[in-house]
Amino acid sequence: MAENTQAVKVNPQLAAAVASDFRTEKSSARDKYRNPSETLTFLGIQPDDTVIELWPGGGWYAQILAPYLADKGHYIGAIFETNPKEDTKRTQYYAKAGKKFEAWLAENKAVLGNASTVTFQPPASLALGDDNSVDYVLTFRNLHNWAGQAQLENAFTTSYKVLKEGGVFGVVEHRSNPGMSFESGYMDQAEMITLAEKVGFTLAATSEINANPKDTKDYEKGVWTLPPRLALKEQDKDKYLAIGESDRMTLKFIKKAK
Repeated sequence: MAENTQAVKVNPQLAAAVASDFRTEKSSARDKYRNPSETLTFLGIQPDDTVIELWPGGGWYAQILAPYLADKGHYIGAIFETNPKEDTKRTQYYAKAGKKFEAWLAENKAVLGNASTVTFQPPASLALGDDNSVDYVLTFRNLHNWAGQAQLENAFTTSYKVLKEGGVFGVVEHRSNPGMSFESGYMDQAEMITLAEKVGFTLAATSEINANPKDTKDYEKGVWTLPPRLALKEQDKDKYLAIGESDRMTLKFIKKAK
């Protein structure tokens, strides 16, 4: 296992995608916390790769990755079920988010090229594509959600299956202190490495690119106390803004040939 702590040389095409006016100002304002150039360089993504992003949410990373991959590669957003069989508050929320992401892709086709979607909502919708078919599967701040639904191992296993031999599973997640519950939004780094290795991955490298030593992880509303959510609203807002976004693990796993 290698740890990357040195400054990285960013691919000019990636640097251009990060600096592009296509991104919203709100998204760019988060770069100081999320370090997209350094994170994607650490993971090694090239412009001709096929990349699946699990649960892209509002598209923060998609605004970078989809244009970056538009000419020679392929961006695939693994989104929620847009036509759910059950009609609940949760499924309605998921469906709305999925449809919004699909609409965004359609509206920006000139910039995003052949970017597409696949449904990923375990346990009902698990298949991300043909086995051994993509170069990267990425997840940013989603592990605690799957843990809360008892679907974390399913997510890891499905990611392993769709990756080519030599493919990379890239993980960025809120990092807990030992003994913390996933209900806080934070996850234990050692446990995540153990689970990834259980399903077949090999840990290639870790990075402290997204570490935040100011994050004390002892908040009333868990990780959502910090920006961008600021769950306590105006209560101690300046304090939490000064801390910034959460302390995060950044992990790179490889699907090695058997």
